[in-house]
Amino acid sequence: MRAPASNPSGVHFLRDRTVIAGLLRSARPRGGDLVLELGAGPGVLTAALAGTGARIVAVERDAAFAARLRRRFAQRPVTVVEDDLRRVRLPRRLFAVVANLPFATGTAVLRRLLGGRDVPLRGADLLVEWGFARRLTRPVPRDAETAWWAARYELRIARRVPATAFAPAPRVAAAHLVVRPRQLDRRALPVLRALLTDAYRRPAAPLTAVLAAHVPAARAHRLARSTGIAPPAIAGAVPPSVWAALAAAAVVAEPAARARSIS
Repeated sequence: MRAPASNPSGVHFLRDRTVIAGLLRSARPRGGDLVLELGAGPGVLTAALAGTGARIVAVERDAAFAARLRRRFAQRPVTVVEDDLRRVRLPRRLFAVVANLPFATGTAVLRRLLGGRDVPLRGADLLVEWGFARRLTRPVPRDAETAWWAARYELRIARRVPATAFAPAPRVAAAHLVVRPRQLDRRALPVLRALLTDAYRRPAAPLTAVLAAHVPAARAHRLARSTGIAPPAIAGAVPPSVWAALAAAAVVAEPAARARSIS
């Protein structure tokens, strides 16, 4: 199928079967699973997903592509939704995402998938622009929003994907980005958000000073030691996973401290 001549949205159609196989091995969709494919295009990845027995929701904003997808997968467990992947309604039940994202949409899509507290995301396997993936997976993100994502989800690069895997070939390489939720107590999420906001507002402040703004000072030092972070550490050097551990420890310690005070 001939790709459009213009490419204002960074759309690159996936054509490499090895890359498709890698996405499926990582995502491991099975019968009964709900899988959202964002930006289905001509349906190359859709066909592979449909063969797994999972229920596929293929989102495509181009009317011609959407019509072709409906005809092609009329007898398969594929629901075609003609909508913009940046605005389409997300499922309310547990779902996974497997998608070749247009490079220009990466931030908007991840903001929707990872930004909220109540998105029932089981995991995501995404093809995104290489530099974007590198920024997302930095040990210490540059901004509080990305740190919020990385504190609640494991973000890692499975492999570098060459430009030749797409048509038209982009100017830069892509990455297979793997997203998996961390096991966090929901009670810790407000504390985690507050800690990250404060840490990125005061990156040069000592870790214990940021903690002490949200928990009693004596407990702040104990919490810091419990993570193995040396007390002189500054807030701007602390990885998101450590902030998540601190938030979780804080909500566990609070009831215990209250019980001791009552007794």
